[in-house]
Amino acid sequence: MKLLGRAASINVRKVLWTAAEIGLVFEHEPWGSEALPLSDPAFRALNPLGLVPVWVDGATVLRESNTICRYLAAQAGRTDLLPTSPAARAAVEQWMDWQATELNNAWRYAFMALVRRHPAYADEAQVLASLAEWARQLGVLEAQLAHTGAFVTGPVFTLADVVLGLSVHRWFSTPGDKPALPAVAAYYERLTERPAFRAHGRNGQP
Repeated sequence: MKLLGRAASINVRKVLWTAAEIGLVFEHEPWGSEALPLSDPAFRALNPLGLVPVWVDGATVLRESNTICRYLAAQAGRTDLLPTSPAARAAVEQWMDWQATELNNAWRYAFMALVRRHPAYADEAQVLASLAEWARQLGVLEAQLAHTGAFVTGPVFTLADVVLGLSVHRWFSTPGDKPALPAVAAYYERLTERPAFRAHGRNGQP
């Protein structure tokens, strides 16, 4: 088994965290670095989109971080991370999908401007708009966590917490005026009790 993608990528870190929770042993190649560019034909043969992560398991080659996380949990029989009953599994997956769509789209501009300092993200008005939308979206998570009092879908840690935990880490790692979200802050500390989150989430990288 092999994971392709540099660890600075939030999507690669989803897979690293999931694998650590499961206890998988695998190779990790930091594609996306200067030495292993994503334009390399060998990488494009595995993922024509030219994005990380990619998971290689024999003849099985997967892209899309949330899909890889679900594959790893299902393959390992970790029904705590990904339940088998349709309703319980859907409850996990709806939060994973929300992270990949609405939440990611909200924080991208502000994060690229304020943390990555990317010159293409220099419009102050768009930075402020991104921060405001990010806060609005996290207000949804705040309400959910205030309701559960523990993890995203209830008392048990799941894959939803892997993907959302990394987004929460980015929220706290990004400068700017942000509202207090006490349930999210308590959740962040709760996740920090997990060794795999300290290794691949709250590890000094935004």
